[in-house]
Amino acid sequence: MIIQIGQQLWDYLYDVFVAKFDFWLAFGLVAQLFFTARFLVQWISSERAGMSVVPMAFWFCSMGGGIMTLIYGFAKREPIIILGQALATVIYIRNIMLILKNRRRQSETAR
Repeated sequence: MIIQIGQQLWDYLYDVFVAKFDFWLAFGLVAQLFFTARFLVQWISSERAGMSVVPMAFWFCSMGGGIMTLIYGFAKREPIIILGQALATVIYIRNIMLILKNRRRQSETAR
């Protein structure tokens, strides 16, 4: 029984990652890696600062990975990915806009 389950899992993973490998699968994997990189960026920045911080690079990785995943969702006609990433990407872009606005305000005040 365990061998049978293992074989079924292997067959499934082979079908998903090898037999159906194409440009969009590669694009989707790169998008997911880019999106995941934001956690590494945030973790390294927090370790260096000795406290939890969210650097600007986190938002750029979020936005880049989110937009790439959104494109993948459209290409593969995946409504759940499209809905989830469309809203998330708007939030990432808005956070970047707020950070830039705050930085401009701080630089004007420092003069």
